[in-house]
Amino acid sequence: MRGTVRGTAPVPLSVLDLVTVGSGTTATEALRTSVELARLAESRGFHRHWVAEHHSMPGVASTSPAVILAHLAAHTERIRLGSGGVMLPNHAPLVIAEQFGTLEAFAPGRVDLGLGRAPGTDGATAAALRRTDRLNEGADDFPQQLAELTRFLDDDFPDGHPYSRIHAVPGPVQGPAARPPIWLLGSSGFSARLAGVLGLPFAFAHHFSAQNTIPALDLYRESFKPSAVLDAPYALIGVAALASDDEREARRQVMTGALSMVRLRTGRPGLVPTPEEAEAYRFSPMEEEFVNSWLGNIVHGTKDAVVDGLNDLQKRTGADELMITANAHGGAARLRSYELIADGYGLSGRTSQG
Repeated sequence: MRGTVRGTAPVPLSVLDLVTVGSGTTATEALRTSVELARLAESRGFHRHWVAEHHSMPGVASTSPAVILAHLAAHTERIRLGSGGVMLPNHAPLVIAEQFGTLEAFAPGRVDLGLGRAPGTDGATAAALRRTDRLNEGADDFPQQLAELTRFLDDDFPDGHPYSRIHAVPGPVQGPAARPPIWLLGSSGFSARLAGVLGLPFAFAHHFSAQNTIPALDLYRESFKPSAVLDAPYALIGVAALASDDEREARRQVMTGALSMVRLRTGRPGLVPTPEEAEAYRFSPMEEEFVNSWLGNIVHGTKDAVVDGLNDLQKRTGADELMITANAHGGAARLRSYELIADGYGLSGRTSQG
């Protein structure tokens, strides 16, 4: 579960893949880029490659993490693969146990099950996913859903429980087998505290909730109780970072993500715009204020500037692992960014299976 530090990186480095779809490209191309990225990450020594669940967003093709992860498992050999994350209230716990039991059978010992309690979309889409408009109920029931999922993964409902004769397969009922480790994901204090109390690893969404990062990590560490899973806290943070051979090009690329967020926040989601579209867009004063704040949390620039920024962020937060997501229009820019970051830290060779 714990990663191994490679090269000169201060902590293990991993990849968060949103499978972004740029204007003028297709979901097929985006998914092909994900395969290229997983292979690159594996060859350069990144520890994990996670895929996030999002819905009803034209610029994102990661609606079905388990499907994508199965494909990535077929094209990689060593790197850990996981969900960053599955939004548990959108699904029946038994279904997730079956999906990730299947993934574990495909790629034994290298699957992570990261879980979140947000819908990963807007309220109307969440209602369609869950077949209910009682959306708060899903978040409030998250600890119960998590406990149920854990029981299905371990196949250990007590006698007399309504589900005691139900088995998630592939799973333990078929014989001794490892099961994917559970991570809790969050952008506030709720999951931080729950992960600490349960002694689980915790992943914080610094890339879109930077103001809450240190308070949430402090809460996780203060709440932590040793468990069969972990004897000490282990926290990674998602980091938006983009490296380019040219500082100006890095700025042009991250502006595509900034414009995407402006459109999403104002109810106009679409494909990730090209750098030319972003340059031509005229931001209102309110939008410009948002963009400046947004860009302040994205580490971008040349290889050396990004390495310095990541080192500083790790030092400030004390994160045990950095999971990097690249905001850019095209696959080539994203792949080049991870190559440059790997070069900056001297990453190469086989990934470990921590």
